[in-house]
Amino acid sequence: MGGARRVGLWAALLCALATGSGGCAHLGKSTPVIPVVPNERQKSILGDYVIESPDLLQIDLLYAVPKPPYRIQPLDVLLINVAGLPEGEQIAGLYPVEPDGVVTFGGRSKSVKVAGMTLDEARIAIQKHLDGIWEKAKVVTVAVAEGRGVQLVRGQHLVRPDGKVSLGSYGSVVVAGYTVTEAKALIEEHLKQFLQSPEVVVNVIGYNSKVYYIIFDFGGAGQQIIRLPVTGNDTVLDAISQVNGLTAVSDPKNVWVARSAGPGEADQILPVDWHAMTRRGRSESNYQLLPNDRIFVKAYRMTTVDVVLARVLSPFERAFGFTLLGAAMYNGLLNAGGSGGSIGGIGGIGGF
Repeated sequence: MGGARRVGLWAALLCALATGSGGCAHLGKSTPVIPVVPNERQKSILGDYVIESPDLLQIDLLYAVPKPPYRIQPLDVLLINVAGLPEGEQIAGLYPVEPDGVVTFGGRSKSVKVAGMTLDEARIAIQKHLDGIWEKAKVVTVAVAEGRGVQLVRGQHLVRPDGKVSLGSYGSVVVAGYTVTEAKALIEEHLKQFLQSPEVVVNVIGYNSKVYYIIFDFGGAGQQIIRLPVTGNDTVLDAISQVNGLTAVSDPKNVWVARSAGPGEADQILPVDWHAMTRRGRSESNYQLLPNDRIFVKAYRMTTVDVVLARVLSPFERAFGFTLLGAAMYNGLLNAGGSGGSIGGIGGIGGF
């Protein structure tokens, strides 16, 4: 028994060295370890999303109070409240500063220029303006409801090729290479130069930097490459459905996902059992797609053979066709010349 056991161990070792797989199927107990690949039924959650160019961000500024002394600018929105005015002439609410630097109240109060003033100076200017119109008017509140710079911060922002997002008059911030949480902190830190305790919300609404590719082979007649964004939930079947299925020359038995494992590591080639996935609803090879995956769809082998043969034989067929055409023309000319000589001879006999 000990000898047989030693023979079995030596056989397993030799098989492992020969195949490099760590075991042989025919020995029964030792089988290669197959890594679990995320698929339709066993999807993995991707890590924190890292922003890159050209992602599209949605930035909302929740709290933005300018640092004093703030000077009012055109397109700012002011909160103004005036007491002691008669009914129909009330001034209370939000008033935009027009491009010429004035706020317009309407009615008899008309308008007053405030651009370039601090809030205290604007309050005094409005009070002085209203004193000449209304005896009991008293300016209670003049505050910035929304600064012009704030309006430029809010909205959609494309991450530029230099990795920055523009914040209008507040400059720009590098966000490429950072997660959404880190980008939020960076933007808030930058805005502290201009605002008191700013608070922003950052979301990615355009996942443009993380993509996968579908490559259709046309059997020697070129390839078609389609680039699609990664959503974190797409599978092979989802991807193919977005391009209206396989082509007329695609071989369903030759579909695979190529996944790079990084420098110095073996790349993964994940074969797709198309018929099992589509006809029997099997999910094992309906892999979850990750950034930079390539779905390769090979053409039928006979299509490739046909295209290669056509490409090789076409020059010979063309040359042979020209040869036949030249020979036919030459024979035609010879026949035409012979016929002319015969006709001339007959004419001479008749004259005789």
